[in-house]
Amino acid sequence: MNKAAYALKLPHSLKAAAQRLAREDGVSLNQWITVALAEKVGAVETAADFFKRRADGAKPSDILPILDKAGNEPPRPGDEMP
Repeated sequence: MNKAAYALKLPHSLKAAAQRLAREDGVSLNQWITVALAEKVGAVETAADFFKRRADGAKPSDILPILDKAGNEPPRPGDEMP
């Protein structure tokens, strides 16, 4: 595995929390951050793939039956379009 160095600047409170969690897991801070980053990348890529598959072949007209059921009530206060 190729490795790259990256100087990471964190708020003190976030670093302290990550250090505490790494200590509780019995791993180094570097390893804990690497695993946390890998989990986040995996989650985002999985979600992106999921939505891409769900939208595959969809046409803008596919939403019209759903919009037809929405009704014609005016927006609630604060939800108006600018």
